[in-house]
Amino acid sequence: MSINKRIFSRSIFKGLGMASAMALAVACGGGGEEAAATADKGAAAPAATAEPAKAAPSGIAMITADQIKLGEKVDEGMAAKGKAIYEVKCQACHSTGSNRVVGPGWKGLLEQRKPEWIMNMILHTDAMLETDANAQAMLEECLVRMPNQNLSMDEAREVVEFMRTL
Repeated sequence: MSINKRIFSRSIFKGLGMASAMALAVACGGGGEEAAATADKGAAAPAATAEPAKAAPSGIAMITADQIKLGEKVDEGMAAKGKAIYEVKCQACHSTGSNRVVGPGWKGLLEQRKPEWIMNMILHTDAMLETDANAQAMLEECLVRMPNQNLSMDEAREVVEFMRTL
């Protein structure tokens, strides 16, 4: 077989693999009560106090703890906006329960991860996967790289507020 045919064949198989993964992600999307009751078969996520990330790649303004202030009570308006974002952009891969669909379930996530870590993962996935050992471990477990959803910092903050309601 010629080199061009081998490259073409590999490209088709990679494309089919990606298409299958995308179909699975969309098909698994709901994550309702039934899914929440299913036990998570993956390993427990490392605690929020795990080793600090390496320096961010130049040009990336990573979010720091002093940029995120969670109120004592959930901001219901922000949480409602975050829920709407979740329903459009997140639920295909994340449940609102503790079970993993493609990515981790969100229930209790703020007990395992700091809000700034979650926002950096949402907004700067590539930088996190380059520098953060916990993000790298999650990729190894989930096998699917989180796509860039093109959220603003305010939208990512609204998603975090929604997570607080779970």
